[in-house]
Amino acid sequence: MAEKLKIIPLGGLNEIGKNMTVFEFGGEIIVVDCGMAFPGDDMYGIDSIIPDVTYLIKNRARIRGLFITHGHEDHVGAIPYVLKQVNMPIYCTRFTAGLIKLKLEEHGLTKSTKLITVEPGKSVRAGKFTVEFIHVNHSIADSVAFAIHTHMGTVVHTGDFKIDSTPIDGEVIDLARFGELGKEGVLCLCADSTNVERPGFTPSEKTVGATFARQFQNCDERIIVTTFASNVHRIQQVLTAAAQAGRKVAVTGRSMENMMRVSTELGYMKVPKNTLMDISRIKGLPKNKQVIVTTGSQGEEMSALYRMAFSTHKQVELGAGDKVIISASAIPGNEVTVGRVINELFRKGVKVVYDRADMLHVSGHACQEELKIIHALTKPRFFVPLHGEQRMLQIHSQVAQQMGMDRNHIAIADNGTVVELTTKTLKLGGTVPAGEIYVDGAGVGDVGTVVMRDRKRLAEDGMVVVVLPISAHNGDLLSEPEIVTRGFIYVKESGDLMKELQSVAQDAAESVSRKRARDDGELRGTVKSAVSSYLFKTTRRSPMVIPVVTRL
Repeated sequence: MAEKLKIIPLGGLNEIGKNMTVFEFGGEIIVVDCGMAFPGDDMYGIDSIIPDVTYLIKNRARIRGLFITHGHEDHVGAIPYVLKQVNMPIYCTRFTAGLIKLKLEEHGLTKSTKLITVEPGKSVRAGKFTVEFIHVNHSIADSVAFAIHTHMGTVVHTGDFKIDSTPIDGEVIDLARFGELGKEGVLCLCADSTNVERPGFTPSEKTVGATFARQFQNCDERIIVTTFASNVHRIQQVLTAAAQAGRKVAVTGRSMENMMRVSTELGYMKVPKNTLMDISRIKGLPKNKQVIVTTGSQGEEMSALYRMAFSTHKQVELGAGDKVIISASAIPGNEVTVGRVINELFRKGVKVVYDRADMLHVSGHACQEELKIIHALTKPRFFVPLHGEQRMLQIHSQVAQQMGMDRNHIAIADNGTVVELTTKTLKLGGTVPAGEIYVDGAGVGDVGTVVMRDRKRLAEDGMVVVVLPISAHNGDLLSEPEIVTRGFIYVKESGDLMKELQSVAQDAAESVSRKRARDDGELRGTVKSAVSSYLFKTTRRSPMVIPVVTRL
């Protein structure tokens, strides 16, 4: 029987976020990335979504390690939750390790977790796999791709990347190594599809620095810049531009403060002398000498920028004479919340600079031409597009075919699909459990689809509770049913409807009691269906109806 290498995505396909891919060979397993996704507007009360790792729990004895490409939440956010179920050693670069440490400390997992740092260019043996770390450019420092070597062949997993020939840290993506791997022979390429819809190249991070310099020069206002906290190179450019313009910089927002601390301690950010100041002290300076770097580029309600916009920030009050620069694009789904914050800032008389055309933000993901370069260099026999919604995976497949790849050598998979490779064939095998686990406060996975459906219904139609006082002696109704509503109608103005509801509930209850000795389940069922159908007929709404039987 021919040897098989299996690639099993547990997250990141047909969605943006919660990236996680399992590689299995010779009875052993390694996992690449362990990310979370942000909940949609209809996921009431949910904080984040993580992948279902049932398959890993079942096969924990065969796991040889978790390899992380970079420190963004959609690649590391689920680590603490997954480690509580499956403990495995984590291999990553220095900066990524610094960010993961913060998470482990928060969850009390520091002592039980083995965190091993690896320099780009080096390799790690993990059972029958040898994983080579390859430096790439992305919108966070210390990002890598992996060449996963087995004696059946090599799989290249790009992680999130772009090709930036003028990166801020001077470290260009290691294209030479991708080319060497292509000459040695690549069995399969797994590549990032996030930006595949865009033709051309992604502009260099340096272009944003030039925009900052222009915005900071000859500007009389106080400047507030918001960006992704993880984009260390972007923050570096703000610091540099501020120092050149003779301004001081203060930082606000928890994730931004954490990130600054980790990146300066590890040497990934060089703060110009006498530039940083505490937020409480910077207010004493003239406005044209201040820059505040803050979280909130996605309009998150708890973020510092949101609190400034809605006047609830303890230290910063915004108004005329302030300029807010939003150096990020809205993640799909966040456009409305970002718009709300921008509108509020305008209302306060703040100048807001957020136009995409002004090069205030560049993506960290490769566009079509860069993806073609990676395909051309690695010359893979097989291809599995990763990280993207269905249209992105399909377009990435088309790009590969334009470059001469056979459609039968490309696998467009779903989360949980097992992609089976031999040296000559690629096929979609069975499936393993894969789905969404909801994190709600301290609860992980205790809120399932049934609970979410109830929350949605309560949010849309409210609830009606029917209290039925029943005689413990003979099972008769002792008094009229009591009706309590929440989120359905304003009771004081709907007396007639409430009376009608009472009589509908009473008739239904009595119809059961006349028949025989009372069964509470039957009673509840009859009242519930009578009240529900009456409400739908009269109001065209379907609130949740909860009959409560009290025996007195």
